[in-house]
Amino acid sequence: MKTLLNVIWLVLSGIWLFLGYCVAGLILCVTVIGIPFGIAAFRIAVYALWPFGYTTVERHDAGAPSCVGNVLWLFLAGWWLALGHIATGLALCLTVIGIPFGIANFKMVPLSLLPLGREIVPTDAPFASR
Repeated sequence: MKTLLNVIWLVLSGIWLFLGYCVAGLILCVTVIGIPFGIAAFRIAVYALWPFGYTTVERHDAGAPSCVGNVLWLFLAGWWLALGHIATGLALCLTVIGIPFGIANFKMVPLSLLPLGREIVPTDAPFASR
């Protein structure tokens, strides 16, 4: 079932989200200061490409630089991205068929808000702390 949902997601919206986050990552990687944010954008892009069967967990070894970076990300881009995922998720949940895809958009909200210090893991990983 995860594969079917991922294929439908990929065709309808996943490829566009992937390309958007990749372009943002490339733009962010132009400067040395933006490289950590570019890497975070690439991580979100991969998750946006194939979201079913994966989840995000906090890395407890992430330090103060991740916290500072998350604050910058939140104010500069995170809240716009989160609002976009929330609006899209609500629109998708208006139809019965769109509910799983709306939930997938809601799963991306925490990652788009605070991407640094997070890791993407399979949902069936034995040691994935949720």
